[in-house]
Amino acid sequence: MAIQEACGVFGVFANRKTDVAADTYYGLYALQHRGQESCGIVVNEDGLFYSHKDLGLVGDVFSARELAALPPGTIAVGHVRYGTTGGNSRSNCQPMEVNHQKGRLALAHNGNLSNAAALRDKLEKSGAIFHSTSDTEIIAYVVTQQRLRTASIEDAVSAAMDLLEGAYSLVLMSAQKLLCARDPFGFRPLCFGQMPDGAYVVASESCALRAVGAVPVRDVEPGEILVFSKEGVVSRKEHCQTQPRRLCVFEYIYFARPDSVVDGLSVHAFRIRAGKALAKQHPVMADLVIGAPDSGLDAALGFARASGIPYGIGLIKNKYIGRTFIAPGQSMRTDSVRIKLSAVEESLRGKRVVLVDDSIVRGNTMRRVVSLLRDAGATEVHVRISAPPFLHPCYYGTDIDSTENLIACRCSVDEIARQIGADSLGFLPLTALKALVPGEGYCSACFSGRYPTDVSAANVKNRFEQRLQREDECASSFF
Repeated sequence: MAIQEACGVFGVFANRKTDVAADTYYGLYALQHRGQESCGIVVNEDGLFYSHKDLGLVGDVFSARELAALPPGTIAVGHVRYGTTGGNSRSNCQPMEVNHQKGRLALAHNGNLSNAAALRDKLEKSGAIFHSTSDTEIIAYVVTQQRLRTASIEDAVSAAMDLLEGAYSLVLMSAQKLLCARDPFGFRPLCFGQMPDGAYVVASESCALRAVGAVPVRDVEPGEILVFSKEGVVSRKEHCQTQPRRLCVFEYIYFARPDSVVDGLSVHAFRIRAGKALAKQHPVMADLVIGAPDSGLDAALGFARASGIPYGIGLIKNKYIGRTFIAPGQSMRTDSVRIKLSAVEESLRGKRVVLVDDSIVRGNTMRRVVSLLRDAGATEVHVRISAPPFLHPCYYGTDIDSTENLIACRCSVDEIARQIGADSLGFLPLTALKALVPGEGYCSACFSGRYPTDVSAANVKNRFEQRLQREDECASSFF
């Protein structure tokens, strides 16, 4: 628990003016689990862009009045954000908008560039002035530069992909077209579907397609660019199969909603199988299996089925607050746990309990949850984690940017169990992942340390804020 999220992107292309803002609003609601810091929508009405973006959840940022202020249009782009590069400020809200010599551009991005620092340095030396500290603005600059040299926006995106390294699933809107693109490794998910009226919808997850009544067509292939225009849909594959497929395996373990299908694999089915594998790897004598809401529930059900231990409800989640990572500081995270979860004493009293969750990062949240279960009368608490231990930073869109705060880097499994107050602890072995993810491959660098790209120049999450702070301090001392 308390791992921090990727972002969610959404786009609509319609052949006639319609309420694309409302479609995007509902799509973002379905993707709210992917980002809770900020959100935004940009609508295209006859080449004019109208937007609303702010910090907060979708339901808070978009009231009926804000939605009504966005006119009917033919194209829209939306975004929900948890920042893995760049802090939580209005300047980092997406979609990013750019006015350039050849027109307008709105861009929404899910992922993280591993060469962001090098690209930004090069852009700044060429005269670029940045107004945010996220790597999305870097992508916008690169695409814009290429657009000034190319004949079309799709040519510009293709040229930009030659320069971008790392994870990016993009949705872009020009004056006349909607585009989406996925990095050649396919780190982050992206799919598209079609509405009954013929409109096309692009989203990070298939659950958002169904939320607006669209029928899923397929996943966007790693390296693929899709162009939606009045002429129809064009697929460009010059970047496809240039790299091995490396979808982030944590999409299946935690990020994605269980009702989504990512790259042809049901997230719910994956978690059931992970729970079954966990039960075989770490059996225990117990009376009850419970899951940590929400992403631990499916794995707990799989654990119960494989072990024969009854499945039950032991923790209730307050549905009216966000995931624990919405709070930026650890003291606020702890407070969020207190109001987010409550124990069902009737289920737990006098029971030996298996608690299944998706991860342990620092251990603070899990310690609090174990305490909740004991206070509710559980006689034993055995923690089972449906992922391997986090041992390495992630540079592709998950907020794991140093080893110093990862409890598994400094403690053995038995030591972690003692620190969180559990009677026993078991992680899913890294070797078990291969059997759970069929196909060409996945990224598990946060567990294994084997990175698909060069990360030697990558740095910490808020590196650009830290640099600005140092510059401000230098300026203050000068004056």
